[in-house]
Amino acid sequence: MKLTFYGQFVAGQDHESIRPLVRRNRTLGVGSILDYGVEQDLHPEEVACQQTESGTWAVERNGSWRHTGEKQRQAPHTFRDRRGDDIGAGTSLSASEAKCDSHLETFLRCIEAAAGASDDGFSAIKLTALGTPQFLLQFSDVLIKWRRFFRQMAAEQGKAGLPALNTKLEMATLQESLAKLGTATRVDIQDWFPAETLGESGSVDLLEWDGLIDSRSRLSRPLLVPNVETGRLEPLLSGFSEEEEGQMARVLQRLDVLAERAKEVGVRLMVDAEQTYFQPAISRLTLGVQRRFNGEQPLVFNTFQCYLRDAYDSVSLDMELARREGWCFGAKLVRGAYMDQERARAAELGYEDPINPTYEATSAMYHRCLNYVLEELKHNPRAVVMVASHNEDTVRFTLSRMEELGLHPAERQVYFGQLLGMCDQISFPLGQAGFPVYKYVPYGPVMEVLPYLSRRARENSSLMKGAQRERQLLWQELKRRLCTGSLLYRPS
Repeated sequence: MKLTFYGQFVAGQDHESIRPLVRRNRTLGVGSILDYGVEQDLHPEEVACQQTESGTWAVERNGSWRHTGEKQRQAPHTFRDRRGDDIGAGTSLSASEAKCDSHLETFLRCIEAAAGASDDGFSAIKLTALGTPQFLLQFSDVLIKWRRFFRQMAAEQGKAGLPALNTKLEMATLQESLAKLGTATRVDIQDWFPAETLGESGSVDLLEWDGLIDSRSRLSRPLLVPNVETGRLEPLLSGFSEEEEGQMARVLQRLDVLAERAKEVGVRLMVDAEQTYFQPAISRLTLGVQRRFNGEQPLVFNTFQCYLRDAYDSVSLDMELARREGWCFGAKLVRGAYMDQERARAAELGYEDPINPTYEATSAMYHRCLNYVLEELKHNPRAVVMVASHNEDTVRFTLSRMEELGLHPAERQVYFGQLLGMCDQISFPLGQAGFPVYKYVPYGPVMEVLPYLSRRARENSSLMKGAQRERQLLWQELKRRLCTGSLLYRPS
């Protein structure tokens, strides 16, 4: 592995072994995003979790809810780290927490290594390495249910299908609907959304709706939503046990420790995107850290996967939240790395495929999200984006839009990123031309980075296309030098 696949795409086993490569790239104008290969996932047998019914609901005369039939997934009950030796055994909570603490120490060393290698580096982190999968999955389930409830209320007001940022619930109609369901009284709703919050519009948008999840102290009683199995109204936010509340506190504490250390040594944090069944929790926790640490500059970057159908909504909502709350927006845009796994899971469990139907649709989504962010950068000098792409057309699109919008490379608002071992014909010319460009540098023992390597081989088809493209360019350069005689030995 070290002489072949590992040697091509992984920098080394530890912090010391990667230093020469990081420094060499730096002399050529290319920075580094250091990434130690640790992450957790569901056990393969548990990915095929049981189905539940959770789609469009309608209100019956007796106040219960009737389901009209869209399948979705439910959180499984046991989880494990996919790198463990005891395949098939669930990981206990105490063992998972101990492993998360160990990962925290690893990430701290990674931050120190990034600080020692350059004065403008990044350190990548994965939240599945900092929190137990069962907590992340359950938290994601809460967030998904709450947003689904918002969309249902919007559909009843004739606003289905609108972009998330443009969807607003009329307060008077919302009060009537929730009171009819028994979800909340008019007094409850007025307490949740006071007049100064609503302004003259008298409506509630998705960001304000989401804010209730962060402000449970404002709720006079537990929020009630339809149980997807029984159709009865049940509390949503009172479902976390004391232990689960403790898990959330520990994840937030680990994130704070990493962000504090990164701030001290001048390193930025790149929070990687992961599977869709974890991503809502990952994004919400990342937003919390961005609120606390992105006040003066973008220290923490979130990652958006543009192969997802809802990528534009996610990008636009987060950017609008940053505007309202006054912190610096920092994002990395990628196409995505879990396509086969996501599609297979959706097909097996019978819910809608979350991935765009074609590569062309994904590219269109990427450019749509990127253009939206670049337009913001023109008016907001504190916002930044990393264009993490191996697609030459996307890089050319970015350079063209930067020129049109007057975004100069020296302003360092637009970064470029590629994986180590891929697309050097993009990275190094950009670096030599003065653009901020970074290589994503995975490292760690062979067994630790195998999930990363297998994902690249299985799901990132651009990997082999990029390798073929580089081989073609190298062959052309070799033939040119042979023709000119520049490779011939000439004694002095």
